[in-house]
Amino acid sequence: MNGSYEKDLDLNLLRVFVVVAEAGSVTEAARRLYLTQPAVSAALRRLASALGAPLFVRAGRGLALTARGRRLLASARPHLEALVEAALSPAAFDARTSERTVRLGLSDASEAWLLAPLLRLLEGEAPRLRLVVLPVQFRTVADALGSSAVDLAVTVAGDLPAGTRRRALFTGGFVCLFDPRRARIGRRLTMARYLAHEHVVVSYNGDLRGVVEDTLGVQRRVRVSVSTFHSVGAVVEGSALLATVPGIIAQEITSLRPSLRAAALPLALEGMPVELLWRSAVEDDEAVAFLRGLVVRVASAVKRSGAAAPPRTPTRRRSAPPPAA
Repeated sequence: MNGSYEKDLDLNLLRVFVVVAEAGSVTEAARRLYLTQPAVSAALRRLASALGAPLFVRAGRGLALTARGRRLLASARPHLEALVEAALSPAAFDARTSERTVRLGLSDASEAWLLAPLLRLLEGEAPRLRLVVLPVQFRTVADALGSSAVDLAVTVAGDLPAGTRRRALFTGGFVCLFDPRRARIGRRLTMARYLAHEHVVVSYNGDLRGVVEDTLGVQRRVRVSVSTFHSVGAVVEGSALLATVPGIIAQEITSLRPSLRAAALPLALEGMPVELLWRSAVEDDEAVAFLRGLVVRVASAVKRSGAAAPPRTPTRRRSAPPPAA
């Protein structure tokens, strides 16, 4: 710690000193400071004792500064004025010139739809603002926010500590991702076909349970468990494996791997809301608030596009032939 902070000097005494020097009397200074005359006199005595030199002498009915007092006034006044100005008029945030670094926690699912368009918005509106992106997910986001590892986060979340702010962005649904060249699911994916196939699951616990097992208690034939959605497309492509993924993730994967397809699930699997989360301690941080606004804009565009909408299970007309085996 800087040595100046270790010295036993009440900086409020300097404020009293400056006001007395400007007023020329203890009585007038006490009126301006909303203090009693004895309190002002005691403050001056404490300051003189701390400095080891008298700061005022009597001059008629008022006070006059000593040489030491004049030097102190010349040094203290501009610093006190600067401190008051800094406290009352903080520097305004300018997105176009700010060089702030904001720490953003993203789940792997959120990173897929958010990061690229968010960076494009920053390029146009805040070209010098920088991001540090850290991985978070359902079970880790509370610790990441609570320890200030991230300023804000975008993920699904359960219960969070007091003082956490949250805003729902959208609620997505799940689909079944597959490679039609290898996985034969017929015209409509039935529960029997779904359970007959082997699956790749995403497990944050490092086990063979995915969202279907944890939410519905349905046990699938799991061939492989991975820790993120990033590798799911590569694993499914060219295989007979099925993957149950958020619809918005399926859209991203199929755009990069056009041979893959997404089908409605044969079971009722409701998605949790994707939320924007931040600590109350940064509620008034203008850079963080600016970035929150950009995240909301990207999420709103995703919601309007329908990419995050829960898929509907296709229905067949009565005259339609039965699905292929």
